[in-house]
Amino acid sequence: MKKLITVLILIGIVVTFGFAMYYLYQKNSEDPVTYTTELPAKQTVVKKTVAVGSILPLEEVLIKPNISGVIEEIYIEGGDQVKEGDLIAKIRVVPNLSSLNTAKNNIQTAKISLDDQKRNYDRQKGLFDRGVISKVDLERAEVSYQQALQSYNSANQNYDIIRTGTTRGLGKSANTLIRSTVGGMVLEVPVEVGNQVIESNTFNDGTTIATLADVNKMIFEGKVDESEVGKIKEGLPLEITVGAIEDQTFNAVLDYIAPKGKAENGAIQFEIKGTLKKQDTTFIRAGLSANASIILARANDVLVIKEALVQYDAETKKPYVEIETGDQQFERKDVELGLSDGIFVEVKSGINESDKIKVWN
Repeated sequence: MKKLITVLILIGIVVTFGFAMYYLYQKNSEDPVTYTTELPAKQTVVKKTVAVGSILPLEEVLIKPNISGVIEEIYIEGGDQVKEGDLIAKIRVVPNLSSLNTAKNNIQTAKISLDDQKRNYDRQKGLFDRGVISKVDLERAEVSYQQALQSYNSANQNYDIIRTGTTRGLGKSANTLIRSTVGGMVLEVPVEVGNQVIESNTFNDGTTIATLADVNKMIFEGKVDESEVGKIKEGLPLEITVGAIEDQTFNAVLDYIAPKGKAENGAIQFEIKGTLKKQDTTFIRAGLSANASIILARANDVLVIKEALVQYDAETKKPYVEIETGDQQFERKDVELGLSDGIFVEVKSGINESDKIKVWN
């Protein structure tokens, strides 16, 4: 029995030894690891964060009517350039029956008063001509007659305004003629001929007839995450890329960061705005989606290497690279790093342009 156990143990030892020798043979037969190298380069490193938003006019003006009615004519369309005071649309008034009836009754009341004052004036004039009354009494009767005439004319004008929106003598001040309050480009005309519109008053914003803006003054309006808002400040440069305009970047300046964030999809977003520099050659349409690269820092024409080439000491956590000193022979060199854009990192000291750096991973 003891001999059998001894034999089994010996067999196990032999098998284990055989597997070990086979494993070592396989390892020795594998090709040795050959490390490649890369050279540093001189280039510009830009640290930035990205905000998503759109291009909008600095100021949009909504043209609203000051009288309710139905659009009778429209004289503009989107894309037109208008000046302050240009005619935009004409409204046909649909009068309120109650107001119209009141105005009509006021005319009749004013007519009765006018007829009474006319008779009194004629009577007083006859008495004055016979020398019965003084000139003062005649002038007092004349004033009353003129006031009654003015009231009658005013009642007629008020009736015309309620019925048609205008009256004789108003000219360009007629409520039915909608004119531009500013100069600029027509961005949108959301109404059509025949649409009913409501006047702008204390209780109602009114119907927008047209939207105007100066397209030479455009801004980028976007949002940044709360994790990035602490890195930015007003006055930083922006590089705007518009999806609809390929291979072109627009410069801007960050001039507004919202003091309060808003929760969107579980994250706090802060609104930002940046004024675009005037573009003489490219027309940027309002509402185009855009991305803004906020330039946090920039290092021009510096020595850089890829971030992937940098190693860190296990104990000191200091960065270093391995420099080739011979065929597949490398030497450790501590480096001082600067600005990084996530792919390339600035090397302030420790290596030069001719050093070949080991691609260790």
